[in-house]
Amino acid sequence: MPAAPKPEILAAFEAAKGFMPAGEGLALYAAAVEAGRLGLPLLEVGTYCGRSAILLADAAREAGVVALTVDHHRGSEEQQPGWEFHDPETVDPEIGLMDTLPTFRRTLHQAGLEEHIVALVGRSPQVAKVWGSPLALVFVDGGHTDEHANADYEGWAPHVAEGGLLVIHDVFPDPADEFTGQAPYRVYLRALASGAFTEVSATDSLRVLRRTGAGI
Repeated sequence: MPAAPKPEILAAFEAAKGFMPAGEGLALYAAAVEAGRLGLPLLEVGTYCGRSAILLADAAREAGVVALTVDHHRGSEEQQPGWEFHDPETVDPEIGLMDTLPTFRRTLHQAGLEEHIVALVGRSPQVAKVWGSPLALVFVDGGHTDEHANADYEGWAPHVAEGGLLVIHDVFPDPADEFTGQAPYRVYLRALASGAFTEVSATDSLRVLRRTGAGI
């Protein structure tokens, strides 16, 4: 049986602001618990308000490792004013820009998980350039343009340890989903074509791959 979060963790996940459905969250949690057995950190690219970070932080706590999350907290393209996924509550009234960091911190604090996660505030490629340690899991859930999705993959996939997991969210093979999931889908295909990763599972738009070879 795949590992499942405790009821209070699942409740915190479902109450948090965000977009990940529960079924995909359970698959992410199971992958994070499995990867945590490598004794290495778990890292998420794309945090928003901390919904999925709750699951990674709890899995990290169970494994005795740390979770890390990378985000500039200014929102991705589809979360900006005028777009479908914009939430006015995430806008800093003083500067008029999105700032999801306070909500993220509040979310993890309320879940009792603040000490098990480190927020890296910055753009993914910049943080990746100065990162030098192997990771048990990399969860790619950032921007949905080809530029951003490929940069996340190129920046972080090299750090996935042998036997570690690469998890990609919002993988939508249908060309009708060009804006919402075609770039992650193309990254998913790229990872498989590299020979470095082998698919482990697919749950709706969530893909879990294991590093079984070198490179990206």
